[in-house]
Amino acid sequence: MIAAALRRVSKRYGDNVALDDVDLAVEAGEAVALLGPNGAGKTTALSVLLGLRRPDSGSAEIFGVDPRLPGARVAVGVTPQEAGFPPTLRVREIVDLVRAHFPFPAPTDELLERFELAAVARRQAGGLSGGERRRLAVALAFAGEPAALFLDEPTAGLDVESRRAVWAEVDQYCLDGGTVLLTTHYLEEAERLATRVVLLARGRVVAEGTAAELAERARASGLEDAFVTLTTGRR
Repeated sequence: MIAAALRRVSKRYGDNVALDDVDLAVEAGEAVALLGPNGAGKTTALSVLLGLRRPDSGSAEIFGVDPRLPGARVAVGVTPQEAGFPPTLRVREIVDLVRAHFPFPAPTDELLERFELAAVARRQAGGLSGGERRRLAVALAFAGEPAALFLDEPTAGLDVESRRAVWAEVDQYCLDGGTVLLTTHYLEEAERLATRVVLLARGRVVAEGTAAELAERARASGLEDAFVTLTTGRR
């Protein structure tokens, strides 16, 4: 079963081509990483899949349904690239607010413990550190016990220990049969979490396979430095 799909999707912002005739299908139970530098189209791809952006051409679906229909999104959990929280709401209140949107949510205390937020449960969001805000954003993706996770750079800004803790949660979710589509700048993260990597550049799919396969192709072609630049943006 296809959990999420883009079918010949193109999207422009003025003169900028964000997605150029992109085909992408994520099978139920699969973990796929979108890898590529800033401006490659990763976040736009997620936005179209979630019904937050309308494609200029082509179509998107989640579990066979148009993602612009509110009912389609009940089955997914999302961590956006940037998450803003009401500064005076406490962490526990934010978790409970999000849980209220789902018919069978995960228990609040369980989420707080799993994402190392129990100690700050009574703290207002405005007083959280950057890492605590990011862990809260990831925890909220799991709040509805979703069938699929869409994670936009989920560990950006986290220290090594927190990053590995998030990886462990995503790993367990996949072992339990969940579907994951994530974007990342970290080749290590893609290799660790994804069964398949899709490499985007300038709004187009330029390669796909496992992280190890893509790296090996780059080495065999003498393009290892170019591959690092393409996947991470670092020169």
